[in-house]
Amino acid sequence: MRTLRIRGPRGLRLIAEVPATRRERVRGLRGREAIAPGRAMFLRRCRSVHTVGMRFPITVACLDRWLGVRWVGVVPPRRLVRARGDVRHVLELGADADIRRGDRLRFEDA
Repeated sequence: MRTLRIRGPRGLRLIAEVPATRRERVRGLRGREAIAPGRAMFLRRCRSVHTVGMRFPITVACLDRWLGVRWVGVVPPRRLVRARGDVRHVLELGADADIRRGDRLRFEDA
């Protein structure tokens, strides 16, 4: 799995894992105990996610093509976040992440 750095407003800085294979994408965050602070999973070309098989709640941020946050919600285990029309990517973070609708994220150079 490769990583990238994401920066947002209010000092938000994340190191996001990006699944490189279909197998990594299907596994996602399942099997983990938690997401460490400052870590996330970035799913390219993804409009919906689920938390089936997860042990902890996550914050899901649905992003448009310009990395603008269109929807944010804390999603408990065994739930589904349905597809939204203008969403192009999904960012999965810890449940206490400070990310809000309307925020604009950007990638940082490594």
